[in-house]
Amino acid sequence: MDQHEEAARTKVVDMVKELGIAMLSTRGTDGKFHSRPMAVSDAEFKGTLHFLTDVRSGKVHDLETDPETIVTFSDPKAQKYVAMRGRGKLTTDKTAIRDHWTDSAKAWFPKGVDDPDIALISVDVEDAEYWDAPSRKMVVLYAYAKAALTGHKPGNVGEHERVSLR
Repeated sequence: MDQHEEAARTKVVDMVKELGIAMLSTRGTDGKFHSRPMAVSDAEFKGTLHFLTDVRSGKVHDLETDPETIVTFSDPKAQKYVAMRGRGKLTTDKTAIRDHWTDSAKAWFPKGVDDPDIALISVDVEDAEYWDAPSRKMVVLYAYAKAALTGHKPGNVGEHERVSLR
């Protein structure tokens, strides 16, 4: 792996840690993707994302039918976006659930790790794309204003990379 690709991977890892809440999309039996916000486990992202869920939820059935998932993160105020594609799998293993337990999960699972309805979704991310615009809004606004006046698309207003995580 070259330095550029390693830097792109590091950028994705850092952005996932910073953004924390994702939209997890799974393909339903109707063939369409269905999305819902999910909190990512506090565990360090090393190519697999982890989400605690209720075993009775629709996303669990979706994953049993089709493991393909799309996970997206966004922070419009900071102009940061990440899109990931991977394969999801489900476990009810209490050790794995304990490893990914978060304090905020208590609101959803008041019985804690031993709640009979808790499960862990793990998404093995295959590839990701990110967009990170300059944090200085004036730079972005200037580029858009210039584009509007000149009729030409805005120039480089941020960083965009596609990276394989496998």
